[in-house]
Amino acid sequence: MKLEVKRIGDNGDTTIGAFYINGIFQCFTVEDEQRKKKVSKETRIPEGTYIVGLRSEGGFHSKYSSKYGSMHKGMLCIYNADDWKIVTPDMSFQYILIHTGNTDEHTAGCLLVNKSANSEAFTGGSSVTAYKEIYPVIARALENKEMVTITYTDIETGK
Repeated sequence: MKLEVKRIGDNGDTTIGAFYINGIFQCFTVEDEQRKKKVSKETRIPEGTYIVGLRSEGGFHSKYSSKYGSMHKGMLCIYNADDWKIVTPDMSFQYILIHTGNTDEHTAGCLLVNKSANSEAFTGGSSVTAYKEIYPVIARALENKEMVTITYTDIETGK
């Protein structure tokens, strides 16, 4: 399964994007802004292709298990190195998740999914609805041992 995030706007504090599964638009995304040097919990991951897996530990996993019940199989975690890390030549991240939230205050570097996006306020809306739509599809592929990747492409304007 191929996931893709096309980053379409960055106002210097928040990035808005479009999220696709196998080339079909699913929802919008909210992330932190691009930075040349990483600031913890305030920097989006760089362009590139990464692996997605189910991480079944940590605070988000416990919270989402309680909130979503049997639908939840583990957090959708993005990585390219051991211990759920993303390592690039310039930066390193850990525990980057796909989860709910509507503003960059909810991201901490993670990818938030949303049914709507406000290009003036750089916020999303109806995040839980978007999550409930995309999560089961991705989790099912992972449970079936399918390789799931996510590619980030920066095409934003308005910097």
